[in-house]
Amino acid sequence: MPGQKGSEALRRQQILDAAHRVALRQGIAGLTLRAVAAQAHLSHGLVLFHFKRKAQLVSAVLDQVLATTLSIQVTQEVARTEEPLQRLRTLLRHEVDRLSRDPQQVRLFLEYWALGIRSGAIRRKISAELERYRGAFRAVTEDVLPAEVARFPGVTAEGLAAIAVSFIKGCAVQAMIDPDRFDTEEYLAAVHGILGQVPVAA
Repeated sequence: MPGQKGSEALRRQQILDAAHRVALRQGIAGLTLRAVAAQAHLSHGLVLFHFKRKAQLVSAVLDQVLATTLSIQVTQEVARTEEPLQRLRTLLRHEVDRLSRDPQQVRLFLEYWALGIRSGAIRRKISAELERYRGAFRAVTEDVLPAEVARFPGVTAEGLAAIAVSFIKGCAVQAMIDPDRFDTEEYLAAVHGILGQVPVAA
């Protein structure tokens, strides 16, 4: 019955949301079926109906983590910025701000990254999402390079996208390590100061 399927889908999402909260609080090690059932205020048996094993739950939560950490949210400010380099800078700032506000999510992403060393399925899923994330930046950097030839000699759109993603993820990790002292403006000013002095090989 359509109504029953809809109800089951809602219940499954309820369990996933609860599992995500448990993982954010206790890490992957604490992501047990019983802990999720308690968080969702559901019976252990009902959680088992939707997720037979912990591994299924761990994989499903990863999807939510990736959707949060590796999904670019293009704001109106970014979309209406016409100048390509300024659009890239605005997108960078937005992504750094967004991820630095959620250090628990970044920590959980890194836990999954470490888990991917032993799990080919998790490693492939993360790699695919990282490639999509870089691809979203590549679409922006492809507009930047023709307009800024002198600024980026020898740089490809792929290389510029990789640098952008590296900077964002590095800032997110630093914000996770020291959230009280992380400051986006300070980091951007420091990077500008450092890289402005680095000689480019001939």
